[in-house]
Amino acid sequence: MLSDLYSERILDAAAAIPPARRLSSPDASATKVSRVCGSEVSVDLVMKNGAVSDFGMEAKACALGQASASILARNIIGATAAELYALRDEMREMLKADGDPPKDARWKEMESLIAIRGYPQRHASTLLAIEAVCACLDALQARRNGDIAEA
Repeated sequence: MLSDLYSERILDAAAAIPPARRLSSPDASATKVSRVCGSEVSVDLVMKNGAVSDFGMEAKACALGQASASILARNIIGATAAELYALRDEMREMLKADGDPPKDARWKEMESLIAIRGYPQRHASTLLAIEAVCACLDALQARRNGDIAEA
């Protein structure tokens, strides 16, 4: 039902999105775009001692993309690469394979997005922000390995 898709919890999360902010000297940046709806999320990431120490984001997205980006942005500081990859994998599993919501308490609010699983055309926009963050992490890992990679 469409009202489940735009529940009060999802709309509240979307409304709580932090103001757009890009970083002047990020360790990595990435932009992801949904081919289905045109939603676009750009992120900047700074890692220190193995965890996110600063985060910038600009989201031009639908309510679902804004909701997930909002939850991510409000909870990402202090998260490790392993935690963020796990979040991406758990969100994909939750949406695409009827999996459980993310287990880490930091991401508990992501459970509000579970209603989106019944709308496959909305999965990409919901995953944009976390996919962009993981693209940044991939680029950082490639640089450490001596490969040239841009997100």
